[in-house]
Amino acid sequence: MRMGEATASHVSETGGAMGAAMRQMWSAQAVTAYLEREFPQQFYGGRYGVVSVEPERIEVTLQAGEGELRPGGAVSGPALMALMDCAAYALLIARHGEAGRGMVTTGLAMSFLRKAGPGRLSCEIALLKEGRTLSVVDARVWAGADRARLVAHGELTYHMARDG
Repeated sequence: MRMGEATASHVSETGGAMGAAMRQMWSAQAVTAYLEREFPQQFYGGRYGVVSVEPERIEVTLQAGEGELRPGGAVSGPALMALMDCAAYALLIARHGEAGRGMVTTGLAMSFLRKAGPGRLSCEIALLKEGRTLSVVDARVWAGADRARLVAHGELTYHMARDG
């Protein structure tokens, strides 16, 4: 299955984090609505967009503008890190729904590969491991609408805390 083809699916859980043996995966629209409601300061005006959600993948975009640029026109490292972190959180929220609210980033290792200029950046997250305590994802950030240039690569670890 290619990214963007599925809007809802079931996630199988084998003794893993936060949930029943089978649960409904949130769609891109449901994840977007949740993020806009819970993080209005970050998800305003279409700055970020959840493009597609699959059981172990998500694609999130950032329209990088003047606020994300360093002198010289490069998208800042913190903006690229925020995109990766946002996308990783979005995938885990899609998998766990409201129960995942308390998840926190515990590690982020990132390599900056090429300069990213203003415009559309696309982050694809792939789930590497989901456990009771920690989940690990692979992150890739591409520049341009056609994803022509890989500009950053990272690995993020989340603590799978339950909310409440």
